[in-house]
Amino acid sequence: MRPPHSPQPAEPAHPCANAELDTSAAPVPEPFYCRRCRRALNVRLDNQGVIVEYLHAAGQRGQPSDHRPEPAPITEIPDPIIDCDFCSAPDAAWIYRCADRVTDVRRVTAQVVAVGDYQTRHHAARARRTDTEHAFTQAWGEGWSACARCADFIEARDLYGLIGRVVETLPAKLTRGKHLMHTRGQLHERYSDVFDTLVPGRGRITPGHPLGLWNHPTGEAP
Repeated sequence: MRPPHSPQPAEPAHPCANAELDTSAAPVPEPFYCRRCRRALNVRLDNQGVIVEYLHAAGQRGQPSDHRPEPAPITEIPDPIIDCDFCSAPDAAWIYRCADRVTDVRRVTAQVVAVGDYQTRHHAARARRTDTEHAFTQAWGEGWSACARCADFIEARDLYGLIGRVVETLPAKLTRGKHLMHTRGQLHERYSDVFDTLVPGRGRITPGHPLGLWNHPTGEAP
């Protein structure tokens, strides 16, 4: 799943400007998986669009990893472990394709505070100006795997039903008190883009076909 608690973007996430989908090529582009643990990896890009880092998708959901990513295309991974990109349930059943989507993340390089405010409040002083620079771009990819239950919400185009299911699976630190509204807002933005750019149809994930079998008529669900 693309985690709702990834670093906060200074600019809203958006579909890639050049992400025009070729629906004649049925499957999704190959995602990267880790050779060692056989699980999904996410990628980070620099401001030139070059991959600078691979990250375990599970690690971005707060789950620890005991090794560095060893990236390879999913078709080179024997028996890849494909989790649902929405609720993280094991054994994803379907794969959907939508426009590629990226999140631009910026880092703070300098903050300006008033001298008097700093003298009285120190590190609690309010910043009067904050300077930032591009840190990295998180690329989410075009393919989204889904378990059977999440797929039901996608097929029904039930955005709020999908958000509700995902929220139920998240750790309490993301859904307790004021965090719930923030988390739901992030999921709404992310999944709205997915729904708005979905390519007709879906692929059935089966052993030996991690990118899905897309042999149904265009525009019809299997």
